Amino acid sequence: MTTQVILPGPVTRVPALAVDVAALERDLRAQVDGEIRFDAGSRGAYSTDASNYRQIPIGVVIPRTVEAAVAAVAVCRGHGAPITSRGGGTSLAGQCANVAVIIDWSKYCHRLLDVDTEARTCLVEPGIVLDVLNDRLRPTGLEFGPEPATHDHCTLGGMIGNNSCGATAQRTGKVVDNVVELEVLLYDGTRMWVGETGDERYAEILAGGGRAAEVHRALRELRDTYLGEIRTRYPRIPRRVSGYNLDSLLPERHLNVAQALVGSEGTCVTVLRARLKLVPVVKARTLVMLAYPGIAAAADAVPDILPHGPIALEGIDQRLIDFERGEHLNPEGLALLPGRGAHLMVQMGGETQREAEEAAEAMLCALGRSRRDPDVAFFDDPDREKAVWLVREAALGATARA
Repeated sequence: MTTQVILPGPVTRVPALAVDVAALERDLRAQVDGEIRFDAGSRGAYSTDASNYRQIPIGVVIPRTVEAAVAAVAVCRGHGAPITSRGGGTSLAGQCANVAVIIDWSKYCHRLLDVDTEARTCLVEPGIVLDVLNDRLRPTGLEFGPEPATHDHCTLGGMIGNNSCGATAQRTGKVVDNVVELEVLLYDGTRMWVGETGDERYAEILAGGGRAAEVHRALRELRDTYLGEIRTRYPRIPRRVSGYNLDSLLPERHLNVAQALVGSEGTCVTVLRARLKLVPVVKARTLVMLAYPGIAAAADAVPDILPHGPIALEGIDQRLIDFERGEHLNPEGLALLPGRGAHLMVQMGGETQREAEEAAEAMLCALGRSRRDPDVAFFDDPDREKAVWLVREAALGATARA
């Protein structure tokens, strides 16, 4: 027996907000050090991200400093106007588009403020692009580990917003695993640093009183109320990035408010600065492309690959390859793929090139013993390897539909 579900029609018009737009624009221009854009062209340009959604914003603020962004939020609060933070605009589900005042962090608020090589941390503003950050960190031999396909234009603020991970997740985890502390701003104007909150730190915050104490007390009460369900019902999978990270509030994680906010998409706070964990740069690497008859066969091979410690692992379905061919994207990279079907991109690393290549050979031997023999192609040349990686990174352009 089937039950018919009646779905509502698509929403094509958003109810008008009770905001005096002219007064809002006037006060933003008077009080914020930044570019204030309420013209139709700018609003149209900021109405989309990498998704198929479209929401025309009230206006756009491009603050020149973090302090200017704080001032912009204060003005918006005074007018009852909603806000949406935007970095590289790479979100796939419309997170960067909203009928709100868009705060674009990427043009000016992109400073690398501090690097502690001994502690392996750095302090950044939210508008810094991932590749730019790692280029600036290169002399230290350290890097920020999570690497989405959009690494050449996604910002750290956006990565914190959606808890990015990417192909390197097997080695370095998700963004939530790589955040030490955040400086955040609540819509009501409360500004504070959040991170691990052990009992001693928790007592200090309560003693300080005010909104910070109120927020931390409420979060701890929320955790304690649902402690059993949080412990037992959150999926134990490496790449869980959906929903709020309430499990970061558990006692064994020291009520880590910063990590609980990762993935919250700006719905709770505005991130002003972030202290991040860094990992050593892998000195040598080799890329192995494995071709299987279909995506299910490729997925079946993953448990035999993981024990060999890949530093990056990604799957590409034949459907995506066909989309790219149809859009005439990356013909050089597509020509390098071994065979048809689904592919696994497996990158192995080591101290030397030989060490990386041996790790790859050991992995292939294990696949042979498990009777999961794929078609194989090795890539040690940086230019050829880059061409193959572009096949994966062109996914957004290949799958987008007007």
